[in-house]
Amino acid sequence: MPAMMLHDGWWDGWYRDVDPDGKLLDERRVKTWCEFPDEGEWHYVQHNWLNWSDGREARYEFGGRLDGKRLVWKTDRFSGYGWQTCENSLMLRLDRLDVPEAYYIEMIHTAPGGRTRARTWQWFRDGKPWKRTLCDEWRVEPPAS
Repeated sequence: MPAMMLHDGWWDGWYRDVDPDGKLLDERRVKTWCEFPDEGEWHYVQHNWLNWSDGREARYEFGGRLDGKRLVWKTDRFSGYGWQTCENSLMLRLDRLDVPEAYYIEMIHTAPGGRTRARTWQWFRDGKPWKRTLCDEWRVEPPAS
């Protein structure tokens, strides 16, 4: 999955959830750090810091393991896998363990030059489209320690 390596580093951006009619349901700022450890249990680790305008915050960290041509995840919130398309986009199928009967299909594409990326999550619940998460991100330098 060579396209995965394009995601290494720090990203800043917005996640916006919209309903099937395009109405904004939620939005939050996100800072993401994607890393590929040389050692340990995971081939890929993602760290997310989310902030809402009302002061809510969340932090998530999860790892994935390469299994053939797929990256596989199993966490307390979701399980699934990702693969690379022939256009260097990534596709993911993630079953949500924290939302009954829900899963999403995610498309991730890094723009030429590697400075920005777009991610779209198509959510399904009870077999029907439920919402979409639109992620707009740009590469940033690591935060000062």
